[in-house]
Amino acid sequence: MRIIAYLLLKMWQNRWFTLSTLLGLTVAAAFAMSIPMYADGTLKRVVSQSLQEQTKGLPAASLYMKFQSGGGAEQTDLEGLAELDRWINEELPGRIGFPTEAFSSRMSLPMSTVRSAQAGTGGSSQLFRMELAAQSGITELVDVLEGKMPRDGMQNGVVEALVLNETLSRYGWKIGDSFTYDSKNADGKTKRLTVRISGTYKLKDETDLNWAIDGKEKLAETLLVSHETMTNDLLKTNRLVLDSAGWFYAFDLRDIRISDLSSLIGELQRLEINLHRMLENTKVNLSFIDMLHEFNRQSVVLQAMLFALAAPVLAMVLYFVTLNAKQSLDRQRGDISVLHSRGASPRQITVLYAIEAALLGAAALMIGLGLAWLMAKTIGSSSGFLSFVGRKSIPVGWNKSAWLFGIVATVLAVIATTAPIRKYAEASIVQHTQQRARIDRPPFWQRLYLDVALLATAGTGWYLLDAGLISSVSQSGGGATAEVQPVIFVIPAIFLFAAGLLCLRLFPLLLRSWNALMRNRMPVTMYITLTQLSRSAAGFYPLMILMILTIGLGVYNASAARTMDVNASDRTNYQYGSDVLLKAAWDGVQDENDANKIYYNEPSFEAYSKLEGVEAAARVMRATGKVEIGGKAAGTAQIVGIDNDDFSKTAWFREDLFPIHPFYYLNALGKAEQAVLLSSGFAEKHGLKEGDPLRMTIGYGNEPVELVVVGIVPYWPSLYPEESAFLVANLDYLYQQIEKMPYEVWLNMEEGAKLAPALETLAQLGIAISEAEDARGALIERRNHPAQGGVFGILSLGFLISLLVSLLGYLIFWFFTLSRRVVQLGILRAMGLSRGQLTGMLLLEQLFTTGLSVVAGIGLGTIASRLFLPFLQGGSVEGTRQVPPFRIVFEAEDTLKLYIAMGIMLASGACLLILQLRRLRITQAVKLGEER
Repeated sequence: MRIIAYLLLKMWQNRWFTLSTLLGLTVAAAFAMSIPMYADGTLKRVVSQSLQEQTKGLPAASLYMKFQSGGGAEQTDLEGLAELDRWINEELPGRIGFPTEAFSSRMSLPMSTVRSAQAGTGGSSQLFRMELAAQSGITELVDVLEGKMPRDGMQNGVVEALVLNETLSRYGWKIGDSFTYDSKNADGKTKRLTVRISGTYKLKDETDLNWAIDGKEKLAETLLVSHETMTNDLLKTNRLVLDSAGWFYAFDLRDIRISDLSSLIGELQRLEINLHRMLENTKVNLSFIDMLHEFNRQSVVLQAMLFALAAPVLAMVLYFVTLNAKQSLDRQRGDISVLHSRGASPRQITVLYAIEAALLGAAALMIGLGLAWLMAKTIGSSSGFLSFVGRKSIPVGWNKSAWLFGIVATVLAVIATTAPIRKYAEASIVQHTQQRARIDRPPFWQRLYLDVALLATAGTGWYLLDAGLISSVSQSGGGATAEVQPVIFVIPAIFLFAAGLLCLRLFPLLLRSWNALMRNRMPVTMYITLTQLSRSAAGFYPLMILMILTIGLGVYNASAARTMDVNASDRTNYQYGSDVLLKAAWDGVQDENDANKIYYNEPSFEAYSKLEGVEAAARVMRATGKVEIGGKAAGTAQIVGIDNDDFSKTAWFREDLFPIHPFYYLNALGKAEQAVLLSSGFAEKHGLKEGDPLRMTIGYGNEPVELVVVGIVPYWPSLYPEESAFLVANLDYLYQQIEKMPYEVWLNMEEGAKLAPALETLAQLGIAISEAEDARGALIERRNHPAQGGVFGILSLGFLISLLVSLLGYLIFWFFTLSRRVVQLGILRAMGLSRGQLTGMLLLEQLFTTGLSVVAGIGLGTIASRLFLPFLQGGSVEGTRQVPPFRIVFEAEDTLKLYIAMGIMLASGACLLILQLRRLRITQAVKLGEER
């Protein structure tokens, strides 16, 4: 207890350092815990989406187990069947561990030809194929329309059965009719059963999940008996051979967690082994284990990617904790030396400080739980770099992985806090005084040239990316999607760190050169500042590298997020061409002489532009035809017919894709009815220029259309020159030359306008829409993609954490530096420097250190963006083709945010500096003794 009391007193005496250390530990733990929490919530969202997508008419989490006899006359293992049925009904749901949405089981004899038992006495001799079976849940899931439910057991040698109402009507049966049903027994002999219809039924709900396997079609050819009759009378007493037995489950996985995946996968992997052990020939015909494997893969990839993105930030937090601990220990070095000189061993001193760090780590872990939940929510609400929206909340919560990662991060942070202690614990008072009098040595990384080695590592990574030996984007899901690999963020972080260290190596040389050049032409304050910095530059390195990394990573991450977002949005907008694409169902009349030729009636186009929420509408007709140049065939191409004025109001254009503004091309198109725009690749291939004529045969009858080139364009909305050459012509002119063909309608929607009301209005006007595509929905779906949201969220949250850590590190560094230099400042003040000159001198120090760090960070971040972001061209989060061309984006808004953050930081440092100088008392500063 005395040790705890001593530590609490010591922490109170150094409370600002203690609080900053606690904050660093808390941020490290919370940030690490937020990633598995977000991944867990994302898995729930993915599962929820998967459960909404039906596969072959079955729920996504479906499980179907079936026993199928070998086809021989062997007696069914009734004890094994009973044990299997009990295990599936009672134990299996507990092993799966999730709620059951539906369950059904069925036992059936082999399908047989049934005939009326009165066939020889005037009854119908018509034959039917039916199956005698027992189905679970009949009493709860059906309504008996006529008759009654079949009784258990055989009634005077007759088996009572229930028949679907549609079957009764189709075959002309009635209640009380009897039929013969042949089935083989264990001796291989055919036994004839008499089956009497006791009642008819209908399904209460045909869409009920319990009928997912054995639906109405199967029930229509089934004679249903009770489970007791099937097991005791038919199988046991009459020793009939069972044909098959099936069990169907549909589970609700909406509350699944990442920690549940491995155990659930293991259970499903052993399911068939367990079934076969109880009853041979029992197999799992349908399982959702593949879906679980995909969930597991996605969660592993997502967590790995997010941790790789978060690694630089976590490293910065640990670096801040180490830096803060070192400054705190520097402040307490005299106390440590006294303890050492009074008999305390280095080990005891180390343990003492380790206990203090462990107490702070435990407190940080507890505090970090709530902060981690908030961080996970923040990650889930990200729609871009430093852009957060109020979308549907991700169901995050604490899990085992979060605790594990939180504990690991806390332990690493505690180790980072206690790492410098041993060095200080081994120093006596004499050694401490000697070390303070010693001239600063270059840091170990300069002596070992680690900056050069790390820069070479980053250069190797860039070469491997450029050579394609490692990829920044990988395909998954059969190539349908693409995932950004962590390497595109890890290698640039190494580059920024190495380049930052290299800048610090050059920093003293730059100061000495400037000092030598301007020695006799500088004010005294600047001279003192430059002399101080050049002699003790190593003391500013920790703060400067922290600042360089914060700004550099901020610039790179902002540009990466904007680049991915803008290029993905450009691809989607280019693919659709406008906000909404509609295809109406045109009425047509078939040609009397040619069954393949149809004369279409164009629906009213004016109705589209008058729809609520629609700003403009345009007709866009697409066709494929053969091109002739100078009477010679030039291959096939796609032609697009448009109205240039309407098209200019609806189509999406990216101006940098064209040599001149795209409206100039539309104007040229409207100057002549025969005008056509030509794709640049096709024009270059055939040597075409503006003014050249060409002919194109299109339409059902291959009618020739004369055209004149008025413009050559590299791209056009929704058209891909790499896939097919294209021409853009006037639609009205094309319709004058050929029979009318159905066209698309492109709509430019007002901000926030919904498509559904517009479609309802069109339906009321008698315009049937066969296909509707909404680019805005595709954009929203892309932004809501878990991987993309996680990337943007981690980058944004990581940058905010970096800013917080840098700001705290900045304030603590200058507080400690000013406290340590009180005597020096007092002497300068006593020598005649005014308070304003001291303030100016210290502000110059901040400008040369922090200012140069900011400039270096912005410059290095920009260089890293130019070097590494082009490797994102291979794909995107959604894996679409890279058209239009890739571009690197630097958003002025993001740069402004960086400047504002840095301005707040510098202003805070200046306020701290001025406050500290105002508290300076010469009579107290200039004295005998040591600084603290």
